[in-house]
Amino acid sequence: MTSCLTVTVRLQDGGMVGAHASLFQVPGEYRSDRILAAVGQRIGRRGVRAVEVRGAVGAWDPSYFTRAIESYPEGAQVPVPTEPDPDGLARVVADGLGVPRGKVTVEDLPDGDQTVG
Repeated sequence: MTSCLTVTVRLQDGGMVGAHASLFQVPGEYRSDRILAAVGQRIGRRGVRAVEVRGAVGAWDPSYFTRAIESYPEGAQVPVPTEPDPDGLARVVADGLGVPRGKVTVEDLPDGDQTVG
C-alpha cells in the first residue's frame, strides 16, 4: 500500500468487517472521514475482538479519519504527516468505532506488502 490503509474488524462471533481507506476519495466510495462510521454501522451490536489497521501508516495524519483531505477549502492548510503516527491512528480508529484503544493494532506495510491473517 503506497497511500492507503485497510481497517479489519475481527468480531467476537468469528465474523469480520473490513474497509479500504484511500487518502483521496475514489468515485462512488466513501471519503476517509466517513469510513469509520460506515464500518461501525456494519458492526452493529456485535462484539469486537480486535481491530487491525494496516498499510501506508506514514502517509496518514490521524485527522484524515475525522476530516477528509477533500473537505478543506482551496488554499486551506491540510495537515501533512511528518512521521508515522501509529498511536494517533489507533486512538482515532478506536474512538471512531467506539472500542477500547487496546483492541486496535496498527502496522506499517509500505509498497504493496499485505498479509493475510
